[in-house]
Amino acid sequence: MIAVMQTNMGEIEDSTVRPKVTDAKGILKQNRQFLDYFWDIAKPEREIRLKAIEDLIEHLKQSEKPDELKYSLKRLVDGLSHTRDDARSGYSVALAQLLSVFEEISLKSTLDSVKEKHNLQRAKKKFIRNAAFGNFFGVLALSQSTRLHKEPQVMLECVKLLQSLSQYREHLRDLPRKTMVDILSETPKEVFEEVLLSALQSDLTSALNTPEQLELLLVAMQKFPSVLKPKKLKKLLGAAAVITKENMPKLVEVLKMAARSVKKDNILPPVALDLLQASLREDNFEMFWNEAIIKGMLSEMPGPTHYLGFRLLGASLPLLSVPQLEFVLSGDVMRYYGQHMLSAQLAYRFKFAPEMEKYVSEFMQGCADADKQLAVVLGFTQLTNQGYPVVPSSWKVLEHMDLCALQQYVKWLMEAFCKPQLEKCLDFSTRRQKGNQESEVESDSCVARFRKWIVPRLSFIVENHQIKKEEGLVMKMARFIFFHAFFDVKKPTPEIPETVQALSVPIDQQTRATISSAFYGLLQGLNSMAVLGDSPEAEKLNSRRILGVKADGSMWIYCVVQYATTLLNQSKHVQCVQTLSPEQRQGWDSMLESVEALRKKAKKSSSPEHTAFQYLFLLVGIQMFKAPDESLELLNDLRTCVEKAQAKKSKKKKAKGESCVEEPHWVEVVVEILLSLLSQPSRLIRSVCKAVFSRICPHLTQEALSSILNVLDPNKDEDESGVMVTDEKEKKRKHKEEDKQDNEEEEEEDEDGSDSSSDDEEDEDEDMEEGKEVDQNFRLDLMKVLQGQNALATEEDGSDEEELDDAAMMKLDGSLASLFLEHKKKIQAKKDEKDRLRKEKVLVRDFKIKVLDMVEMFLNKQGSSALVLGMVEPLLSVIENGMSSETSQQEQDFLRKAADIFRNRLCRAKYYCRETDGREAELHEMLERLIGRAQKLTDSSVSPYYFSAALYVLKVLRGVVSEQDSANAPSTPAELRLMGKMDVERVTTCFKNALTSFLTKRKSPLTGAMFIDLFSRFPVLCVNLLDTAVENITAGVREHQQGQACLMVLRALQSKDVKNLMSDAQGTELHQKVVDQLAKSFEDVQCKNKMVREKIVKALELCQHLVRSVHTQEMPVNLELLQKVLKSMNAEGSLQKPGQLEDMYWSVMKLFCILKPKMEKVKKVVEAEQTEETTKKNKKKKGFLPETKKRKNRKKPTVLEGKETPASTEGASGGEKKNKKKNKKRKQQGGEGEQTQNQPATKKAKTQPQQNKKKKKKGGQQEADGK
Repeated sequence: MIAVMQTNMGEIEDSTVRPKVTDAKGILKQNRQFLDYFWDIAKPEREIRLKAIEDLIEHLKQSEKPDELKYSLKRLVDGLSHTRDDARSGYSVALAQLLSVFEEISLKSTLDSVKEKHNLQRAKKKFIRNAAFGNFFGVLALSQSTRLHKEPQVMLECVKLLQSLSQYREHLRDLPRKTMVDILSETPKEVFEEVLLSALQSDLTSALNTPEQLELLLVAMQKFPSVLKPKKLKKLLGAAAVITKENMPKLVEVLKMAARSVKKDNILPPVALDLLQASLREDNFEMFWNEAIIKGMLSEMPGPTHYLGFRLLGASLPLLSVPQLEFVLSGDVMRYYGQHMLSAQLAYRFKFAPEMEKYVSEFMQGCADADKQLAVVLGFTQLTNQGYPVVPSSWKVLEHMDLCALQQYVKWLMEAFCKPQLEKCLDFSTRRQKGNQESEVESDSCVARFRKWIVPRLSFIVENHQIKKEEGLVMKMARFIFFHAFFDVKKPTPEIPETVQALSVPIDQQTRATISSAFYGLLQGLNSMAVLGDSPEAEKLNSRRILGVKADGSMWIYCVVQYATTLLNQSKHVQCVQTLSPEQRQGWDSMLESVEALRKKAKKSSSPEHTAFQYLFLLVGIQMFKAPDESLELLNDLRTCVEKAQAKKSKKKKAKGESCVEEPHWVEVVVEILLSLLSQPSRLIRSVCKAVFSRICPHLTQEALSSILNVLDPNKDEDESGVMVTDEKEKKRKHKEEDKQDNEEEEEEDEDGSDSSSDDEEDEDEDMEEGKEVDQNFRLDLMKVLQGQNALATEEDGSDEEELDDAAMMKLDGSLASLFLEHKKKIQAKKDEKDRLRKEKVLVRDFKIKVLDMVEMFLNKQGSSALVLGMVEPLLSVIENGMSSETSQQEQDFLRKAADIFRNRLCRAKYYCRETDGREAELHEMLERLIGRAQKLTDSSVSPYYFSAALYVLKVLRGVVSEQDSANAPSTPAELRLMGKMDVERVTTCFKNALTSFLTKRKSPLTGAMFIDLFSRFPVLCVNLLDTAVENITAGVREHQQGQACLMVLRALQSKDVKNLMSDAQGTELHQKVVDQLAKSFEDVQCKNKMVREKIVKALELCQHLVRSVHTQEMPVNLELLQKVLKSMNAEGSLQKPGQLEDMYWSVMKLFCILKPKMEKVKKVVEAEQTEETTKKNKKKKGFLPETKKRKNRKKPTVLEGKETPASTEGASGGEKKNKKKNKKRKQQGGEGEQTQNQPATKKAKTQPQQNKKKKKKGGQQEADGK
């Protein structure tokens, strides 16, 4: 930095002797801050540069010293050619501000100094680039000073300088021309006509040669139309206008040059937009678009020229009228854009669609004309590939659409669905599609593709909350989609508007399935939609966050059901695609009756019970058009539950005595219904249950929540699942083995096709393996059969004299066949039972995962409810049971989901239970149970969950300490001591026992991180438990526990809250205790193993913090004993090696002003090297060559007397093998071999280096292969 300052100082005195000292003793020594401004101006950070420029100008205003102003001007001019871009721009902006504020500085002298300092003629070749940038930024500063138009001659010189800089395009690119355009835009008409026109004569005459010159002409024409009249243009260009047929070839070439120049920047060249505006002014737009863009730019291969056409299309949207928009959006540019969108779907291709979407969004935002908006949206909608629009159905551009234009667009979409006019669309096919299709694509398939796009587009308009729409328009689209999903037209009727317009092409089955799924997705969007409109009723409902209703309070789904009822009643005019049976139609009517009854009750007394049942009825009922049998069964179950609930209520009203049993709450009934529905494997029912449960979450009771948690309780599996959980965990392995054996048996039967006797033997072997009881029973049955036919040989019988006749043998074969067939059936029955149990377990686990979704939804919506406390232990039992059992992939997912819900949605939730009135004793008992269970666990992976639950209970007991309930809020000692309704002594005793257990037992599931978390979150408990942690620095059962105790004490001493809770005397006493414990722990310590070293490192970290705090706070703590013990640790010099322990030790000793010795280490290394060398010399073996000869032998390729060379020993194994073979041959040949080896040594002396290089390469390759 000093060297750079000296060079800058030297630049002030323009002399070769560099008399810097005299000036440095003057101005530059007066104010150091003044020089720092120039350093900050060159920094990369933009904010720092702007702040430095502002401060420099303010300083120069206040100082009013001409020397400083002169130095600043000189320094800024010199910095214009800085090597860094940020520095150059900073100096340029600073110079512009300086010239703008201090008008006494002459622009002419400034420009002269820029030319002189950055002279391109005298600059060396390697500094040409910097000099060119220096000139450019100097002119840029003059133009930005807002004074250039006042001095025409200086402006003329600036323009000439910019013209001369155009030859340095490889460095400056088109920056000089852009600056010239900026100067022109700020130049008055008189100055341009009198001064600049003559200077720019050559550029304007050759305007059709380069993009920069053409842009200069177009800007001049736009800025000074009265000067550059058609007569003047004819003199310059030979034509009275720019956009003419004669100029088109040149304009196309200029546009191609401009497109290639911005290839990497991905921007629209300004000259292209200026040409477009000139064509609009000259009324030659269509000719320009056809000749220059379509025939000129698009004639090239896809690339920069095509992208220029696309960008010009997007940028021209705000400038065109409706006919011109229709002309542009129905031309070849759009067709090429569609082909690009299809070809750009590959990952490595450049995608222009986001850029085009940005252009259209900006147009829609800035355009207030509904006709123009509609023309643009229709133009992109009608760009189709074999009937399917290229633009995605979910297009965010529609968010900025005007309501009037949106209504017209929806009307067009509906008409296009019924009567698609594909001939009006701009349809295209890619090259691959043209090559693959043998004949023309059928029009019906194109219509189907078009309809499959229209319906999602309508759904997107409904579901997107950013699109402004009215209730009537939404209902119109919902009715349209529902009608065409499930109904056909028999006869048009004005009562149903959807029947008026007939379909030109019938809807095929696949398209109808797509529309049906889109309708149910639309229904989900309607149920979560906010109230539309700005009426007071709508604002009132939105303030209450009521979703899925209209402004009058009626639900959207109810309106859809009413429309469906109307269609079902109009059987003469419409026909349902899936005809409902009489039972199903009766179920539909009864559903409507139930809904109407609930609506009447809701009007009398608004109860969430009625709304929930009504919503459930409607959701299940509307599914009848998709799954009628399933929906009918669900509706019957719903109706039965509702009738039972109502009957119990009426009984309670009649019998008001105390003996009357209370009926379940309505929420409990709804929850039971939802659980019964969730037990069925249906995605549709799952979505229905989620939607209903989200509405009844605020009204859940403890009994309703218990019924949900009972499903997850692993201890109740046997009672609820029955057969599914009859097999115990111990038999799981046996079942797996049996499955494997059964599968192997089946494979053998299929492959071998053996006879019954071999199968019987295999079955018998299996029975032997399955169990003793099964084997014994089968063996007894087999022996009975054999003894009954006298076919079983005994000791009393003769050897081979008696044999069975043919009839007896046939009878015996039949008996054995029936026995083994029965045995095989038993085996198959066991297999079927295993498969059934496995499938039932999968269903049960899937059901529990769905129930976990309900638990998660409740915690998200009602995290501050008191019912959450009852969920802690059930979720912990689920996690504990899942950790201990052997789990499949599905069970692992279930366990992971349960653990995530417990930790993130419950323990770490932002909103937690704060209503603990009357439940203090219960919460304290829960806390003790959790801590006790955490200590008794055998699996250490479960204990963190129990400890987190205990901390959650502590947080609930403490409640809200202050209004600023955040970790960053500063807390006073009085606020820290407030522990709410927590019994501090009882809680301290509980955690003290747990801490003692962790530090004194060899095997404990607890960890030190748990207590560190406790200390950081509850400083009061930390203060109460610190003594226990300090005592166990030496009393810990093992080194690990002692190290954890040191870490806990360290974190406690580092906490500001703990310091605030302790007085000075208590802090001093605590520090003295810790010092004594550390001194005792460091006595006679030996670094035997890794555990001891880790413990010492943690103790030294605590010691470092302790000594530093004692010194800084000047506590009266005696550190002499600790210092003495620490010195004794390095008595033998064992702690002078590099390492974590050694570094930490010397960082502590540095606090005692004892530094690590440096020279001893070097001496020891030197001594070690000397001893190694002496041992090598003493251990020199006989027969080895001296070092000098070894070096020579490495260079020689010959081998003497059949011995291996050092090069061969250093080479790869392949070379060694070759040398061994040669040595064997030499031994066999004797003296003749030695002569043949010695002869070529002299001949190949000249080629030794090349051979050595080749050998090295080969050896390296062989070594690499060997590795």
